Amino acid sequence: MKRIISAALAASFLAAPAFGAEVKIGFVTTLTTGAAIIGKDMQNAVDLAVEHMGGKMGDLDVNVIYGDDGFKPETGKQVTDKLVQQDNVDFVAGFIWSHVLLASRKSALDAGKILISTNAGPSQMAGDLCDKNFFSTSWQNDQTPMAMGEVLNQKGVKSLYVMAPNYAAGKDMVAGLERTFKGTIVGKDLTKWGADAQLDFSAELAKAKASGAEGLFVFYPGAAAGAFTKQYHQAGLKDILPLYSVFTVDGISLPKLQKAGFDGVLGSKITQEWDPSLDNAANKKFVADFKAKYGTYPSFYAAQSYDAMFLIKSAIEAVGGDLTNQDAVRAAIKAANYDSVRGHYTYGNNNFPIQNFYLREVVADADGNWTTRVDSIVMENAQDPYAAECPLK
Repeated sequence: MKRIISAALAASFLAAPAFGAEVKIGFVTTLTTGAAIIGKDMQNAVDLAVEHMGGKMGDLDVNVIYGDDGFKPETGKQVTDKLVQQDNVDFVAGFIWSHVLLASRKSALDAGKILISTNAGPSQMAGDLCDKNFFSTSWQNDQTPMAMGEVLNQKGVKSLYVMAPNYAAGKDMVAGLERTFKGTIVGKDLTKWGADAQLDFSAELAKAKASGAEGLFVFYPGAAAGAFTKQYHQAGLKDILPLYSVFTVDGISLPKLQKAGFDGVLGSKITQEWDPSLDNAANKKFVADFKAKYGTYPSFYAAQSYDAMFLIKSAIEAVGGDLTNQDAVRAAIKAANYDSVRGHYTYGNNNFPIQNFYLREVVADADGNWTTRVDSIVMENAQDPYAAECPLK
């Protein structure tokens, strides 16, 4: 009888979260190079999320271990290997860049870790490379430019010149635009990307101006956004070649554009699945506290990273802290039973969000700071076009 009681007690101790137990979350982002401004925004949002949850997910202490991918796929893989093999994290999250995520995915998934992208959404991972342990808190790359294509159709734009960086996400962005835009693309430039990305766009802008297009569509995130926008305005193209962009004008670039006096960006329209003006309690708290703590509006990168932390928290609490039951953890993540800053959304069979996409306008707030606000819903409860290629049910 003593042996039976001892065994039962031992089993109960094993099943219950140990005193001082923690959940380890490896978060991969870019913390060096010119792209570090994005990574820092994501890191700030994660830190704020941990602060908002009191450092706890259920009974588990939260331990976030950051990894710097250096804006390079090979470095991202090395960092992910370390998080999985040496730090033995429970979750791997983050990833700004699609080429970094694609290079790192197997390191996490082959180790049986749940991988959550808070930004990158390559088409491959939405389609035939989908995985039961991979989830997104952002979007599939094609979707945001698909929404912009619909906006262009509504505005009656008949021809476009297209510019984007030459890597996985850049190609997906162009493919997304081409899925919905009904006009003609009269020219296209895919420019050099990476740590030594092209930042001089004078030749491409001259070609775009000479093309006779009714508009210019661009995708340039990070440091390239400021460089491109500055050159676009200096070239005096605002009234000649109207700019339509995705992931170029955002909470990171707007303060710099305002400081530089590029007021031509005011009134411009962009598409996104989130906006700081969305009217829900979680978003109001997030935006207000982020501004108070860091002095700027959060970017969509920050919003998606903040959401990832609360998504993980919801799953941990749903399974009572038992991370050994991975089937239950996956099911809890897929339920998305938390207060997202974008409002309620669901997951498709490929574990990408089914959600709204909005037309947003660049405006000045009551204090004169440049930000964005929702103009209208462009696509409602939208699912990405690659879900049908995913074998998951």
